[in-house]
Amino acid sequence: MVMPDPFVKIDVKNSVTNWLINFEEAINQNNADAASLLFVEDGHWRDLLAFTWHIRTVNGPSEIKDMVKETAVNSGAKSLKIAQHRTPPRVVDRGDTVCIEAFIEFKTKTGPASGILRLVPDSGSPDGVKAWVLLTSLEEISDHEEAIGEHRPSGENYSRTFGDDNWLDLRNKSKAYSDHEPAVLVIGAGQSGLTIAARLGVLGVDTLVIDKHERVGDNWRKRYHSLVLHNEVYINHMPYMPFPPNWPVFIPKDKLANWFEAYAETMELNIWMGSELEGGSYDETTGQWEINIKKQDGTIRTVRPKHVVFATGVSSIPVRPDLPGLQDFKGEILHSGAYTDGHKWAGKKALVLGTGNSGHDVTQDLHSCGVRASIIQRSSTHIVSLKEAQKVYAHYFEGPPIEDNDLLAVSLPYPVLVKAYQKSTRGMIKNDRDLLDGLKSKGFRLNNGGDDNTGFQMSYLRRGGGYCFNVGCSDLIINGEVGLVQYSDIDTFVSNGVRMKDGSIIEADLLVMATGYKNQQDTVRHFLGNDIAERIGQVWGFDEGGELRNMWRRTSQPGLWFTAGGLAQIRIYSKYLAMQIKAVEEGLIGAKMSKPDLQPMADAAD
Repeated sequence: MVMPDPFVKIDVKNSVTNWLINFEEAINQNNADAASLLFVEDGHWRDLLAFTWHIRTVNGPSEIKDMVKETAVNSGAKSLKIAQHRTPPRVVDRGDTVCIEAFIEFKTKTGPASGILRLVPDSGSPDGVKAWVLLTSLEEISDHEEAIGEHRPSGENYSRTFGDDNWLDLRNKSKAYSDHEPAVLVIGAGQSGLTIAARLGVLGVDTLVIDKHERVGDNWRKRYHSLVLHNEVYINHMPYMPFPPNWPVFIPKDKLANWFEAYAETMELNIWMGSELEGGSYDETTGQWEINIKKQDGTIRTVRPKHVVFATGVSSIPVRPDLPGLQDFKGEILHSGAYTDGHKWAGKKALVLGTGNSGHDVTQDLHSCGVRASIIQRSSTHIVSLKEAQKVYAHYFEGPPIEDNDLLAVSLPYPVLVKAYQKSTRGMIKNDRDLLDGLKSKGFRLNNGGDDNTGFQMSYLRRGGGYCFNVGCSDLIINGEVGLVQYSDIDTFVSNGVRMKDGSIIEADLLVMATGYKNQQDTVRHFLGNDIAERIGQVWGFDEGGELRNMWRRTSQPGLWFTAGGLAQIRIYSKYLAMQIKAVEEGLIGAKMSKPDLQPMADAAD
């Protein structure tokens, strides 16, 4: 059955234009009532620095009114119009809601901005539509644009300067930090660290990255032998250097690791490999950190940056649970982060504790290496086939360029995101029915991504795990080629494996703990102390406003920032994080997050 078009009698382009005119008039007059009346009762406004210098979402008329009162005049927003060189307005279905979707652009006192406007039918409006979702996003800071394209460096400081330093000399001096301090210290040279360093570099912010591994990319290179990305190449491009068009749809770990190494060199990133964070403290008087770094030769180097960015990811300090009787187990024990491949255990027996992505992949790898493997399930897990998992990124295949799709990706506020993921999860469960029924028949405990059935994406955003993309291990469980053990049936570990509550023994020569990682707050606690950790609170997971806690924005600790996530997520949000650090460096905003979480853009002394 074809549903009727709710906009069949509405001029899509004119509706968008009229709404923007009315909204601009309302905010320029600081008329919060008029502005809020342009939204439906369950309307949402998400702002990425353009009005607030924060990452913030407001929901409903009351919060939208407050947003206008706090920010409208100081933002200087004007010239709101349909974006000229982006996808034209169209009717789409987002989160089970048919709406007019339009890319918009406008100007602020700080710089050019863009956004997304979604309109829905409303009989109470003179134009027959009101806003359901508004996204406003700062694109760049005027007079502090990225040094790319027409703003790229001239190269005059090393061109034809005979007898003076050439490009390589200058690069080596820049990386040595023998006569200057970095403005920013980034902890971790994985995708998160490399991306934020690249963003800061083109903004002219001196940035040093440190990592304990020997080579850039080792955080992927040293992982298990068969690892391949679970997301398709089309959404995973890195800023300034998209992957080549001949790359495979699913990127192997070593290929990605080598790309990271090339990326770091091409983007001229200052990186100290074989360097570990030892600890540090913050001087409130000078606004600087004093950070101790242990170099590969054992020496300690102290740097004094104004900003520290933890780019250790959602996966940082491994969790190793205290299991009953584990001290009696005589086999080898590994965390999944240290697992490489299973050939050394060929012909032997292994247990893998944990049924998330890592647990399934390690178990499948062990099986493929001739190991008799069983997987231990501690809690229910959301399982989705690899093919179905790609559907949450469907808008990346709708035609718009990646820049447009990145705006679309951040334009859904939390309440709408929940509905969108509930819809996609229902479709995935339906299409994966045979797979899921097969797992149930073996006693595997399933969930649909939390109490609200929001699937794997929300599980990742809320807790950093709890799901698995099936690339074959689920089929092995169903076929009986891989054993399934419920943790609740285990009595204790013994010297040769685990003793079950029924008295039977499941033998094992190896135990792999696929038990996840601690929160980044714990990482801060470990390196910077309890006071700073308690000051910032939890990292990751949604706060009351529907934004990820402490991510990509100022925290309660001046000069302390966090970045994490998949390649697409960090590509998008690293831009906003870098602009905030640049704004602090230029004195446009204060280094500490305002209390309450939002202040108008003019507040530069918080």
